[in-house]
Amino acid sequence: MIKIITRSPDETKELGYKIGKLLKAGDVLCLDGDLGAGKTTLTQAITKGLDVEDYVTSPTFTIVNEYEGRFHINHFDVYRIADVDEMYDIGYEEYVYSDSVSIIEWASIIEEILPEDRIDLYINKLQENNNREIEIKIIGKGNEDIIKGLNRE
Repeated sequence: MIKIITRSPDETKELGYKIGKLLKAGDVLCLDGDLGAGKTTLTQAITKGLDVEDYVTSPTFTIVNEYEGRFHINHFDVYRIADVDEMYDIGYEEYVYSDSVSIIEWASIIEEILPEDRIDLYINKLQENNNREIEIKIIGKGNEDIIKGLNRE
């Protein structure tokens, strides 16, 4: 696990871009943090790092948006789901257990069905205006390159 402090929106976006460059096919990135912490902003930067040219928006009402970049990307926002059965109804397993990169905002809501191998990322908005503490933890195996790559920066 590593913790990174960003001191501006630009630094947060730069970190997201670097994470996107390090992701590989089949990776699942689980984002959590309070409202307004920057999950969607970070996701937009991550998708830029994945070479997505489309404008990325939060799929709060549709649950999942799909994008094409270096890989196929599934962007979930599960804030409004009532229970995990809704995830199965939209084909969650087909999305997440594929060669696509999946980014899940509010992932703790569906913690019981998250893959064993994933990257957990928690964004904490600090007292200082634009500062964020971003904690990145590898769960399971196969994603250690993210930590190694960020530690080289």
